[in-house]
Amino acid sequence: MKSGMELIALGLNHRTAPVEIREKFCLTPEKIKKGLERLYDYDNLHEAVVLSTCNRSEIYAVVSRGCSNTVASFWADLNSTECSREFFQKYTYRYEDEDCVEHLLRVTASLDSLVIGEGQILSQVKHAYAIAQSANATGTLLNLLFNRAIATGKRVRTETRIAYNAVSVSYAAVELAKSKLGNLADCQVLLFGAGKMAELTATNLVSQGLKSLYVANRHIERAMELAERYGGQAVEWPEVYGILGDMDIVITSTGAPHYVIHKREIAHAIATRNGRPLVLIDIAVPRDVEPVVGELVGVNLYNIDDLKAVVDDNLQERHREALAAEGIIREEVDALMERFTYLSMQPVMAQLTDKAEFIRCREMKRAMRKLPDLTEDEWRVIEKMTHMIVRKMLRDPMCMVNRTAGTSRERILKFAIRKLFKLQEEAVDE
Repeated sequence: MKSGMELIALGLNHRTAPVEIREKFCLTPEKIKKGLERLYDYDNLHEAVVLSTCNRSEIYAVVSRGCSNTVASFWADLNSTECSREFFQKYTYRYEDEDCVEHLLRVTASLDSLVIGEGQILSQVKHAYAIAQSANATGTLLNLLFNRAIATGKRVRTETRIAYNAVSVSYAAVELAKSKLGNLADCQVLLFGAGKMAELTATNLVSQGLKSLYVANRHIERAMELAERYGGQAVEWPEVYGILGDMDIVITSTGAPHYVIHKREIAHAIATRNGRPLVLIDIAVPRDVEPVVGELVGVNLYNIDDLKAVVDDNLQERHREALAAEGIIREEVDALMERFTYLSMQPVMAQLTDKAEFIRCREMKRAMRKLPDLTEDEWRVIEKMTHMIVRKMLRDPMCMVNRTAGTSRERILKFAIRKLFKLQEEAVDE
């Protein structure tokens, strides 16, 4: 780790906070980028990446050592939420340095997901990192960490079968519907939303033999596209509430920041159903369905937290693969921590290498003027020879620099090298 710097991960997820808390911390990419662009208004906060999904809200940050409270302040401000000490103790977790590295690698490998082995989290981490880069909020430490974490997520999926037959949230929603209504083939299902989650849900519904699928979305073009792909029917948004009474199942997965289904609309639909039950499954965060809808007689309302039982039934067959993935995570954490240790010595190593290369190139140019008759092949031999001389001359100093990185001798050796080779002082490394 760079001298005087600390890696921090702060957040909450499906294990530590219920959906009614998580939805308050669900951020749009635009809001995240805008917040990260103000990162440097916070003293001692140097780098940050914000990850916001339906099941987690996290910030990964680099701060001056001993200033980790700055991360909590930034995170609370970003979410426009006042968070008490009791709130942090009850709902959040915090990881530092090596534990932070391990946590992010487990996240990207989907070992920390509600659905172990699910594939969406890796792309979500990539997107979060891209947003932070576009806001100029990342530097040496987080660039190294996130590039390695993304590579680790890919490695876990390549070297294990953790993603094989993995249950998705959408699959779990359909399984929950089956457990309540039995055969879905003759059911009528209304799908709110036309994004990735809705598409996965439609795929799982059709695989169950469903013949009557209706798709509603604010943008009718997207609803039509999804409905056509799965042999369903698109519904104009204003017409949705008129057909609720005919549905057996309603599954919602919009990106709306507010409720799209309210108690009054469902109460009206129930009055026309002659006692037939209505299953409502809300897999959106923030939630799409007003919670008091569940109080209505004849309505079975479920949210994303209610899917856990379905997911748990599928865990056993992937448990062995998760153990193999944990071994990969441990290898990658050790390798990353070793690289972080050397980061504090990189500036002086780079300065020494640059000076040696500058001298080599200067002397080569002088020699070329004195030896105009040498062929291109002969110059290539000399070029390679001078490269090797510089490389071998620097090998022992570089090895010693690596061995002292992170030890009590680091400062002394950096001072000695800079004095001996007349290198420029860099206060940032002291």
